[in-house]
Amino acid sequence: MTLKIGLTGSIGMGKSTTSKIFKDLGCDVWDADAAVPRSAQTVREKLAPIQDLWPQAISDGAVSRDRLKDIISAESDALAKLEKIVHPLVRQDRADFAAHSKADCIVFDIPLLFETNSEGEFDAVVCVDVNPTLQRERVMARGTMTEAQFEQILSKQMPNDEKVRRSDFRVRTDTLEMAENDVKTVLETLKSGSDNA
Repeated sequence: MTLKIGLTGSIGMGKSTTSKIFKDLGCDVWDADAAVPRSAQTVREKLAPIQDLWPQAISDGAVSRDRLKDIISAESDALAKLEKIVHPLVRQDRADFAAHSKADCIVFDIPLLFETNSEGEFDAVVCVDVNPTLQRERVMARGTMTEAQFEQILSKQMPNDEKVRRSDFRVRTDTLEMAENDVKTVLETLKSGSDNA
């Protein structure tokens, strides 16, 4: 039986690093953020509603993430409208990925896992976590958003403390070694449990 793990955590918490650790340990990893542009390219006709709502979001025949980010910052209801269009496509992409995976463990990297009430779809949920100061430093060091944009994203996400509380496991990403140890513990615990089932 394939083990399905939901991986979540707020922006700047270390999901990408944690995903890579899972991958290095033999898990297949599906990334929700990567699925959005992939869906946009392969199912373009289904994204016509984006072009209808925001023609300025289209650049060179594709949806521009940078332009969408600006629209979401400017319009209070833009994110909710966008999610209604994109979430069904992303769910289908996730199902297709799982159907074609040959790994005995699949990790689904979903930033809004709890916000979309998806936790029941996995054998376990893992939340990445780091202190808020380091989180902010990481995000600002990327140079891809302003403080105001960061605060706006945080305001739309469930607080990470709440995500940790609702998860089965916590991966601390203060250091790479800490994250690696926590991921190994998660896999050992889950695989030993499935062996005994």
